[in-house]
Amino acid sequence: MQNQTAGALRPGTDTPPHVAILDDEAEIRRILADALGEAGFRTSTYSRASDFEAALKRTAPDVCLVDLGLPDRDGLALVHRLALESGATIIIISGRANTADRVTGLELGADDYIIKPFEPAEVVARIRARLRKSRPAPEASANLARFNGWEAQFDQYMLVSEDGTQVPFSHAEGEVLRLFLDSPKRLISRHQMQESLGGAAGESFDRAMDVRISRLRAKLGEDPKNPRLIKTIYGAGYIFLGDVTWS
Repeated sequence: MQNQTAGALRPGTDTPPHVAILDDEAEIRRILADALGEAGFRTSTYSRASDFEAALKRTAPDVCLVDLGLPDRDGLALVHRLALESGATIIIISGRANTADRVTGLELGADDYIIKPFEPAEVVARIRARLRKSRPAPEASANLARFNGWEAQFDQYMLVSEDGTQVPFSHAEGEVLRLFLDSPKRLISRHQMQESLGGAAGESFDRAMDVRISRLRAKLGEDPKNPRLIKTIYGAGYIFLGDVTWS
């Protein structure tokens, strides 16, 4: 594995975005890492899916570049798992140029598909575009969010469904909901929740979060055994999988 750190920072943070590169070709890894490093990204490179998946247990990259022709794992299956369990932007980089593979990759959860050979500058541009699109920063004063057929009115503490049904939520539930809506498709750990919402870490805080999230799921009509929007990543935290717009 190779790591590089460069100086450009993501607005509002003190660290550059992190791109994880998974490709069994050493030259491809080098080209991508060099181009991204020069553009201000941190990078980690992996030649095997097993090493890549082990690293994901310790860190959460902002972007995953994944080759489909891996020596130890089906690339499409890996992409699908990442889409379900990771908050990262997923971009496939593959020599498979046929339409069927491209459509399948996107349907399984990839955000973009780049065909080899590629121009490194194009990869950098697509990553920047995807990061801007997937994580828009809402205005601090924004009180109205729309996602997956719902409207959250934070000034009224009200959820409104597509058919106009109004479902009130509490201030405590609203704090958790706003946290999810501010960071869609990003893993939010228990520690991050504690830091953002306050309170002493421990079993009582964890139980309080479990109750709030359970109530939010019920109000959103989620199946408690298989929720679509608020996913639990056991041992790691939660991911909100909706598409969010603020106004």
